[in-house]
Amino acid sequence: MTAQTMQIGNRPCRIYGEPHAEYLLLQMTGEHELQGIDHEVTVIAQSSWNFLFAAVPVESWNDELSPWEAPAAWGKESFGGKATDTLRFLTEQVMPTLKQQFELSENVRIILGGYSLAGLFALWAATQTALVSGVAAASPSVWFPGWMEFEQQHPMQTQHIYLSLGDKEEHTKNAVMAAVGDNIRTLHSRLAERGTDCTLEWNNGGHFKDADLRTAKAFRWTMEEYT
Repeated sequence: MTAQTMQIGNRPCRIYGEPHAEYLLLQMTGEHELQGIDHEVTVIAQSSWNFLFAAVPVESWNDELSPWEAPAAWGKESFGGKATDTLRFLTEQVMPTLKQQFELSENVRIILGGYSLAGLFALWAATQTALVSGVAAASPSVWFPGWMEFEQQHPMQTQHIYLSLGDKEEHTKNAVMAAVGDNIRTLHSRLAERGTDCTLEWNNGGHFKDADLRTAKAFRWTMEEYT
């Protein structure tokens, strides 16, 4: 599947797929992920679904994908809490532009997904808008300070949620990030109790292994849940 670049607002988005797609897959991507996107989309395309995929770039990963400000969890780069602006860009510019440009139906199923902090962003976005039909959160940063308490008070509005984690991710010396395992188990149980269609898949390895494959699996599962 060949990519085309399309300028939406001030962002060069990488688009894969054809008009009239049944699913619109959106993924916020950082510079570090772009080389793996082609492979990720190739794996998603091994399914039989008709989809349009848009990789929407972020310049400042920690700022644009974090729902609120938080101190640095590692290194010196803190979190700027600008996810609201990012979501507004998605709902007011990206979604309408792609619907018009690719002749997508008004009720096209929109699946928002991503890896790591982009996975957390997708989960958070589902607490803010009903426009997202499904969430494909691969190794999401559910260790993020305050997330679990926030989600309990602002439940996600989508009915289809994929969660995954590497089986070594919680075995880190970083005290903040070590909470990721317990948090994702709790989140999965909470969603199941609410009757949400959700799964939690465990992958081999740590956080930086097979990010493209893990994200592709997330999108494929979420599309599958509609069939």
